[in-house]
Amino acid sequence: MFWIDTHAHLYAEEFAADRQEMIGRALTHGVNKLFLPNIDEDSIAGMLELEKAYPEHCFPMIGIHPCYVKEDVVPQLELIKAWLQQRPFKAIGEIGLDFYWDKTYLTQQYQVFQEQLLLAREHKLPVAIHSRESTRECIDEVKALQNGDLTGVFHCFSGTLEEAKEIIDLGFYLGIGGVVTFKKAGLDKIVEQLDLQHIVLETDAPYLAPVPYRGKRNESSYIPLVGEKVADVKNLKIEDVAAITSSNALKLFKML
Repeated sequence: MFWIDTHAHLYAEEFAADRQEMIGRALTHGVNKLFLPNIDEDSIAGMLELEKAYPEHCFPMIGIHPCYVKEDVVPQLELIKAWLQQRPFKAIGEIGLDFYWDKTYLTQQYQVFQEQLLLAREHKLPVAIHSRESTRECIDEVKALQNGDLTGVFHCFSGTLEEAKEIIDLGFYLGIGGVVTFKKAGLDKIVEQLDLQHIVLETDAPYLAPVPYRGKRNESSYIPLVGEKVADVKNLKIEDVAAITSSNALKLFKML
């Protein structure tokens, strides 16, 4: 089976001791393509090193994560613009809004999100959207700027069924990861009611490991566990889940 991890921070410090072995496990488990969302200026080098080491498997995005937005956003935005002029990236990400950790720079979060959505339109790139406790607000921002050119994924989707349908109507995918395996999360009930054509799989490694690894470090080799749960919820063969979600991911990142 051929799987794709559409969102994994494999450059993170949590993998410093065994990064090569961890990526080897993913490839052994059939997780053949790994998409790397950027966080801020400090994560770019490690991300590009992984691309250099695994050019057929690791694919970088570029963007500023809402939790790393600073008081003065101009240098951050200029850096992203400069990188977009220098070389290709598969997406603008990870971008969005986060109302969970810290609202100190909320105005700046909105500004950076909006500017990066416009960059995505300009460069015709998909976006990977972070929407922790801000799904409604992120949908509204996309709607305001959707001119037919915006595409992407709401990574680690955690909204309602109605919000999921709105996201699909905007032409976006839903990123489903380890949370779908959590008993009390309720995400499985939403996935059950969605067409698989609108879903891509992700880990968000090293975070949000699926059962039976919940609470431990997540890694890309666990994607089949997420796929197995989706297959169970939707009463499908796991081979079909792998094929459809991987095809969706290739469409999302314009690789088909």
